[in-house]
Amino acid sequence: MKICCNLYSTHLLLVYTHNITPRLRYTFKHICTRILGIPVSFTTTIEEFIAHDSMKMSYTRKPLSNEIFIRNHELLFEQGISDVDINVHNWEDTKCFFTTGEKSALPYDIFAASFYLLSRYEEYLPHVKDDYGRFPATESLAYKHEFLNQPVIDIWSNKLKSILEQKFEFYSFPVKTYQINPIIDVPMAYYYKQKGIMRTMGGSITDLFTLKLKRFYQRLLVMFSFERDPYDTFKWIINRQKKSSYKFTVFFLIGDYSTYDKNISINKKKFVSLIKSVSDYCRIGLKVSYFGLDNIAILKKEKKKLELVTNFEVEASRNSFSKVNLPKTYRHLVELEIHEDYSMGYLNHLGFRAGTCTPFLFYDLDYETPTPLLINSYHCLDFALLKHQSLLDKQEELQRLINTVKAVNGTFVPVFHNYSFGSDERWKGFRQLFKQVLESVNENKRD
Repeated sequence: MKICCNLYSTHLLLVYTHNITPRLRYTFKHICTRILGIPVSFTTTIEEFIAHDSMKMSYTRKPLSNEIFIRNHELLFEQGISDVDINVHNWEDTKCFFTTGEKSALPYDIFAASFYLLSRYEEYLPHVKDDYGRFPATESLAYKHEFLNQPVIDIWSNKLKSILEQKFEFYSFPVKTYQINPIIDVPMAYYYKQKGIMRTMGGSITDLFTLKLKRFYQRLLVMFSFERDPYDTFKWIINRQKKSSYKFTVFFLIGDYSTYDKNISINKKKFVSLIKSVSDYCRIGLKVSYFGLDNIAILKKEKKKLELVTNFEVEASRNSFSKVNLPKTYRHLVELEIHEDYSMGYLNHLGFRAGTCTPFLFYDLDYETPTPLLINSYHCLDFALLKHQSLLDKQEELQRLINTVKAVNGTFVPVFHNYSFGSDERWKGFRQLFKQVLESVNENKRD
């Protein structure tokens, strides 16, 4: 997030509340500091609040005088997890919940509502999991009440900003600009190459017996170097990176071969060489194997292997199948000092799983504390675009999502796979879609 400094950077927003809790600090700092770029401090002392000569707001049950007052919901003052009563209502161009009284400057407690979404509170509550043990979009509050397609927290934050601007005309707010954070997922670097004799022979025999003659023929052409492997799109990726001012993050799966993970062995010299060559241009992250998600020993081993290849500490990870088991998955990342996660999103639905397009810290609800782990929720996975038949429909849907993030000057995080840039008919046009994401920043500069 790029925020321009200004003359009034010494001003801060002082919040009066009856109880300063970790939940309260965490949520106010995400909205006020991460999204709006305003320093924020807290007090429980009325005299200190009255004496403050800059921006101030009260967050309690009753206003003190004529300050900006937001009537609080109890969620930020509770501990543990309970069955929260939620009624979602329409609010101008968006939706919200946790209504407040008439005296409140906002009709909803956007701080409590934001905490509910950011902490992924609903994922700790009983819910039906999918076949891979994941929290499905259809179980979410956002899906059920049709606001999954909006970064509601960023929208709410801008509504708060408007109120602050009217009240404190002396303050010049920092300027936040639209950003992109392109992600390329590599669960399998090559489709035919570097698989070993047994896997290659087994695949060839299967192709023949199932009469997949076209694939058998393609396999032969690739193995004898007459044709490029359909998943080997790395030269194209590197060329795109050279022309872009935004670093791509490429996640390589290096876990052991299993039922779920079928990548190339990290012992293959050509695979190691590939990772090194990509790391010369792109940022490299670890794609955690399916069995590494719940086993910290396996995760630690995979992290060390990748660090040996790149000679850099692993700072970012993304989970196989975008599976997140809260809070266990994220606690493992914190313990191993992996600073960023890119697994928070839905495979089959576009939108905002955590309700925001601004990176946020993982809040551990069991321990009631924010952690250093930065969650970069993704908003678009290439698979979710396949439900749209024509390329034009895909482009329009992608542009709608880009425009939604642009409207709040957020960070757009799309996930593409190396094979979606290949020659397979299924992925026709996805190179154009990736270019569309990259060009959206240039459009923003022209605007």
